[in-house]
Amino acid sequence: MTATGRDAATSLENVPAPGSMLTVAAARSLAVLRIALGFVFLWAFLDKTFGWGYATPSERAWLNGGSPTKGFLSGVDVGPFQSFFTSIAGAAWADWLFMIGLLGIGLALILGIGMRIAAGAGALMMLLMWFAEFPPAKTTGAGEATHSTNPFVDYHLIYGLGVIVTALTYAGHTWGLGRWWASLPLVRHNRWLI
Repeated sequence: MTATGRDAATSLENVPAPGSMLTVAAARSLAVLRIALGFVFLWAFLDKTFGWGYATPSERAWLNGGSPTKGFLSGVDVGPFQSFFTSIAGAAWADWLFMIGLLGIGLALILGIGMRIAAGAGALMMLLMWFAEFPPAKTTGAGEATHSTNPFVDYHLIYGLGVIVTALTYAGHTWGLGRWWASLPLVRHNRWLI
């Protein structure tokens, strides 16, 4: 390839996609972010369901009678909502809501459909998990260090912001089913389903 050919190929990555204000490279980067975030949610669902031994051992898998919320929420000992979180730890409705959320958000992000709903649900879930870990606290109720590395921004907020950004930039249209989804009559008449 000649130098001119390489320059042309490189410059094409910075040309906005038709009908878009994003460059092709930016659209592809957002698609990678969307798929990666989707995998974070989907993997959590799969590991908690089947107990593949990463965060959930097989004996505590949801399919083996374990509770996806009990371990995390029963250990909440900081923050303004501590009593609320510990009171719902292991409740069947909380387990179902959490697991449906993980699966739905994960699939929506990976497929690139229903991005607005996924963004709202994902951001809310991450905000609740942020409050459960409550990074501003330096010590637990027992006086032990929380090991929080930043009093405000942690990975929950980054994931929440990430799902919002992918929805607002129509990241499901690149390497996803977003364009097809948006063309469905039901979705065209109910734009909140995009």
